[in-house]
Amino acid sequence: MKDKITANPSYSGFEHAHDTYNGISCASDGKIYYILCSDQVDIAGRMFCIDPETLAITFLGDLNQMCGEEQAGLVVQGKSHVEFYEKNKKLYFATHVGYYEMIDEMERLPVHIPKNLGPYPGGHFLAFDLHTGETADFGIMCKNEGILSMTMDKDRDQLYGISWPTGYFIHFDINHNKTVLLDPISEKGEAGQLGEDYRVLCRSMFVDPDTGYVYFSTSEGDIFYYDPKTQEIKRRSDVHLRLDYFGTYDVTQPGSMGFNWRKIHWHPQEKVAYGIHGNSGYLFRFDPRKSHIELIERITSSPSRTYGMYDQFSYGYLGFHLDAVKNRIHYLTGGPIFENGKIIGGENIPRGGAKGPENLHLITYDLNENRYTDHGPIFYPDGSRPSFVNSIALDKHGNIYSLARRNHEGKEIADLIRISAVGS
Repeated sequence: MKDKITANPSYSGFEHAHDTYNGISCASDGKIYYILCSDQVDIAGRMFCIDPETLAITFLGDLNQMCGEEQAGLVVQGKSHVEFYEKNKKLYFATHVGYYEMIDEMERLPVHIPKNLGPYPGGHFLAFDLHTGETADFGIMCKNEGILSMTMDKDRDQLYGISWPTGYFIHFDINHNKTVLLDPISEKGEAGQLGEDYRVLCRSMFVDPDTGYVYFSTSEGDIFYYDPKTQEIKRRSDVHLRLDYFGTYDVTQPGSMGFNWRKIHWHPQEKVAYGIHGNSGYLFRFDPRKSHIELIERITSSPSRTYGMYDQFSYGYLGFHLDAVKNRIHYLTGGPIFENGKIIGGENIPRGGAKGPENLHLITYDLNENRYTDHGPIFYPDGSRPSFVNSIALDKHGNIYSLARRNHEGKEIADLIRISAVGS
């Protein structure tokens, strides 16, 4: 493990900013686009960009305004928990609900909302034009449910999503402005009853460009694909994720992603997918044309590897980036903190949160040389730690951007951080 590295924080001007998962990407204009979420019932999430050359931040829009719901009197579009997908200088993304109610120690769609507001209407697919700054709204994709996961088939102009909390599969055809809504992908998803039909939902999907099939996983460890030609979802009977090295899970209970992959990316040159399993931190390779999952390496932080422990954030981490040109992976993951020779934390947090405080580590993995490097823990200039990190993007110089919690004028918010490029 190398020496500690510094995360330089920015303030985007949004005092209500809450945790963002996935919602940051580098676009073809070289800028980093990101969403700052909100957990407020009447304050929507906001979209920004930063120019890596000048470090100037620009406010681009309020999610409720982008969805045409500014005056709707409904629970707002509080979040976007998906990456941006670019096609023809437009960034495609999706909106999600940010205001929850704690029921049975779980985040659920709110039952009790202010009398002057209607219920959350449902998530939208959107397209932001990099030239004009205008946003095209494709409408609500699933009534009263947010869009938790998303991918895009850029070759065929198709958008796909998984709704929250029930887990409906969404197919939107951009060319024909047509939506297909399929049954829930895994029991009743995160709307189900604990111990019965509750299932944590897949956060990451990928498209095989040759076939157009859309792949996703379930907490039971099954791999499914959606065929857009037949509009059917099918299970791969010849391969699964129920591997001993991934652990053992009661999939009817919250607190982990089960056997789901946490994040996965398609490698266009190799025509395989590279994914990370959440809690165990194992990097793997999945070739849809073959019938096995190939484990590559455990890429958790070096302290986690040394002590043989799961990471503190029980869902695992979404800050997983594949550079298919350089054949290199960047991964932002957790590492234990020690006091007097003992690890801080360790109590069980059932909702998929952190078990205790942790360091943020930057890992790189060179796929050509099978070389793992832990570049060390990451700290703010004042010595405090970035936390709740589940996003990543790289600019053309290799500098790393993410969204993390920090203290700003006495209040904890989530905002942009920047980490200088590292060597291999």
